[in-house]
Amino acid sequence: MTDPRTAHIRNFSIIAHVDHGKSTLADRILEKLGAMGERDKRDQTLDTLELERERGITIKSTPIRLEYVQEGGERYVFNLIDTPGHVDFNYEVSRSLAACEGVLLLVDASQGVEAQTIVNAYLAIDNNLEIVPVINKIDLPAADPQGAAQELEEVIGIPADNAVFASGKTGVGVPEILEAVVQHIPAPSGDPDAPLKALIFDSFYDAYQGVILFIRVLEGTLKPKDQIRLFSNGKSFDVDKVGTFSPGLVVGQELIAGSVGWVAASIKDIHDAQVGDTITGKDNPTAEPFPGFKPAQPVVFSGLYPTDTEDYRKLREALEKLKLNDAAFSFEPETSEALGFGFRCGFLGLLHAEIIQERLEREYDLDLIATAPAVVYRVTLTNDEVFETQNPAEFPTRDRIRSVEEPYIKLSIMLPEEYVGPVMQLLQERRGQMKNMSYVGHHGRVELHYEVPFAEILYDFHDRLKSISRGYASMDYEQIGYREGDLRKVDIMVNNEVIDALAVIVHEDKTYSLGRKIVDKMAEVIPRQMFPVPVQAVIGGKIIARATVKAYRKDVLAKCYGGDISRKKKLLEKQKKGRARMKQFGTVEVPQEAFLAVLSTEE
Repeated sequence: MTDPRTAHIRNFSIIAHVDHGKSTLADRILEKLGAMGERDKRDQTLDTLELERERGITIKSTPIRLEYVQEGGERYVFNLIDTPGHVDFNYEVSRSLAACEGVLLLVDASQGVEAQTIVNAYLAIDNNLEIVPVINKIDLPAADPQGAAQELEEVIGIPADNAVFASGKTGVGVPEILEAVVQHIPAPSGDPDAPLKALIFDSFYDAYQGVILFIRVLEGTLKPKDQIRLFSNGKSFDVDKVGTFSPGLVVGQELIAGSVGWVAASIKDIHDAQVGDTITGKDNPTAEPFPGFKPAQPVVFSGLYPTDTEDYRKLREALEKLKLNDAAFSFEPETSEALGFGFRCGFLGLLHAEIIQERLEREYDLDLIATAPAVVYRVTLTNDEVFETQNPAEFPTRDRIRSVEEPYIKLSIMLPEEYVGPVMQLLQERRGQMKNMSYVGHHGRVELHYEVPFAEILYDFHDRLKSISRGYASMDYEQIGYREGDLRKVDIMVNNEVIDALAVIVHEDKTYSLGRKIVDKMAEVIPRQMFPVPVQAVIGGKIIARATVKAYRKDVLAKCYGGDISRKKKLLEKQKKGRARMKQFGTVEVPQEAFLAVLSTEE
């Protein structure tokens, strides 16, 4: 039985594949419900970061409270939680969905069902949410709304009878969507008089109030001056303020079961209040926390170094500020002989790494060098000691290693059948193991399932996949644990000095081909000197590939014409000695392009 106090609340999210029009549709809903004045109108209203707006992607989930009045005068409160669309933020999406009773599942009428559409739909089904299908972008010339609805039924098994046909751009179908939210998404259940139980689905750091938690109250009531306790670490805090989103923070009197809102409790460290944790009352706690909590774990690591060593302190301060708002981001100081002082940073994925680096360069005016991204390897030494490393510089020598395990992922790819051959070849190159292949719908679409080492998709896999399939393929992945692999560390030497920041960990079968590509590429980007510069790829003490940056030549024989050959030999010998001395004392600057060359060796 729904409590009368919560009967008119509807909590829902919009989920979709990247670029299926989620933020644009959210804009139309906000306009329709009067949440945007004429002065506040802008595209992607719920995307607050400049990068989100520029790239057209959602990076951080943003909630908003809306008022909806039906034609009969019945009033409803809508809590809309805008979620990220990228696979890197899958856990954040799952927690945002756990804060809802239903979702609007968006499908692009011209693109149909894509890899992430399926993953997000199953995520909603796992959370027992009511799904309202929305076929978006029906105004496009290539749109096939009926085909997309049929594909939704065939691929995911979601009945398309109550599907709404809409256009986020023109606003067609928005009134029908709002009505569908009222009719099909249930009101929240939960007793406002029970002990407090609230789920944290996001947070950010405020310089004056500490960490502001975005919560969904599942049971009980939360008011200022209440004492709360966090389940994961047992820490207690006094509540200063509570409120709702409009879309800014609006202070309120209380949050009852079924509400979505925010709470400020003078929490100083964002790691004390992680996404997915449960809040309860200190004196009257709930029996058990909300299931599914796991601390944020970085999975991709990369070194960030300032190009100007004097910017080291500035970089550290910038990283500390970013970390205040992002519990999933980690960093620790490290030193490289080639690059000087920098930081080893951990990210949720490649997009997360790209965003952090771009924000550092833009918002803090830093010029950075990033080393090749790496995953966490599990190494068992000959003395049975097991340790994890993500830094190739820390990788032990071959004689000390008993075995190395690398992380694997389950990769799902959706694509038109004419591109299946080239994509399967790409996956074979990346050591992928095919699990199954199935045809999807009547439009000649194929779904491939592979198990692939995570490191193999880090560099340029997504770009290669898009170029091979002319942009039609879409992918999604999830981690499935560790497997043993025959891995080697390849060092890169420039002018007989090891450049530690360029070391890579690679499978035995690919050592020569990768080493060859790196040295050839680097020989192109390293500036020529007055002496020849050897660039070598080395495993242990064995050189597996070499390229030489040719020296500038001064024509010392120009002034020597005629006469005996010994005069010419004497001049050439003199030049040779000068070169040897120059090489002994000369240093070679390795430019930023050389580090990028390691990332793009597949080109």
